[in-house]
Amino acid sequence: MDGILQIVTVVSALLTVVAILLQQRGASLGAGFGSSGELFTTRRGIDKNLFEVTIVFAVIFVLSILVGLILPAPL
Repeated sequence: MDGILQIVTVVSALLTVVAILLQQRGASLGAGFGSSGELFTTRRGIDKNLFEVTIVFAVIFVLSILVGLILPAPL
């Protein structure tokens, strides 16, 4: 059980990082400092799906960490 939980944690962490890096918002250098002149209203299409998948991966990651903390370690 402990090995499966570790695999789930690592895979969900990697998928969360990949999903975050795939999202493009304000790709210019100025956007990182808040000087982007673009207006974003709503997410549509694949951007919305990627956003929701990112949330799912992050929740799985957090839950796997919490389950790992709650379950007793084998002797």
